[in-house]
Amino acid sequence: MPKMARVLPISPENIAKAAQALQAGQLVAFPTETVYGLGADATNDRAVASIFEAKGRPRFNPLIVHVPDTETARGLADFSPMAETLAARFWPGALSLVAPLRKDSNLSLLVSAGLETVAVRVPAVESARNLLRAAGIPIAAPSANTSGRISPTTAQHVAAELGDRVAIILDGGPCGIGLESTVLDTTTAPPAILREGGVTAESIEAALGVALTVAASNDHAPQSPGMLTSHYAPARPLRMNATTANPGEGLLGFGPAPKAIRNLSPAGDLGEAAANLFADLRMLDTPPWTGIAVMPIPETGLGRAINDRLRRAAAPRN
Repeated sequence: MPKMARVLPISPENIAKAAQALQAGQLVAFPTETVYGLGADATNDRAVASIFEAKGRPRFNPLIVHVPDTETARGLADFSPMAETLAARFWPGALSLVAPLRKDSNLSLLVSAGLETVAVRVPAVESARNLLRAAGIPIAAPSANTSGRISPTTAQHVAAELGDRVAIILDGGPCGIGLESTVLDTTTAPPAILREGGVTAESIEAALGVALTVAASNDHAPQSPGMLTSHYAPARPLRMNATTANPGEGLLGFGPAPKAIRNLSPAGDLGEAAANLFADLRMLDTPPWTGIAVMPIPETGLGRAINDRLRRAAAPRN
């Protein structure tokens, strides 16, 4: 077992401690409405490199930069009218916007993995924005877990997986959405979803009045986090669209499922299912189960993001 990091409850004093750690180039895990992020100073090459080292993340996989407000985001990326519309509609919230990187942004080149674009987001959780304001620097923050594994939705998930590779873990309780942010490329026409997530395609299309495209997986030069074919993966094999469990499998239900070991949402609520997904996968990724069988999830709204995570979790390991 790895040593445990300092897990501190959310408070003004502990946010100040975490901000000081970030300013000193250390890693800090903190809660957002989506998942827990592994934060580092996005302008500090060594700090950003430590994210990749702690996660075992390939350096060709770009990071999302978190900022406290839209004005700060404009200092990092050139916002088109479309990006401005989306920021006004969905920020703070679970939407990351990919836009051209400003030459004067001062971001580490590791953040964008050599691309001429950068993904930025204003998180909805107030404590996260308070941390960003206190630190006074843009924070690169992928999910706070080992690369390719199940994303963390509690501070305990982070502590158990990353141990003392993190200086401080701010504990804000379970994440409300439980899926990573939607990533939208605003540099293309029509705009493209690079990663399904906490904001649905339908709501984005309604805001823009245009149909979106969905980018294919990319294992060699991804434009965004979450584009690798195998990702969000438990150690045990996962099987989708199951109606019953095979011997040794734990059944993850959705809707009425009396034989399920865990149920994402007995009422068939996709929001509840999204919030429970990663925690339930972690629970079934333990003995005595040797595999995970997941019942069908509707391919609508948040269901598309849930199924995206399940497909990548079920894919052959890289």
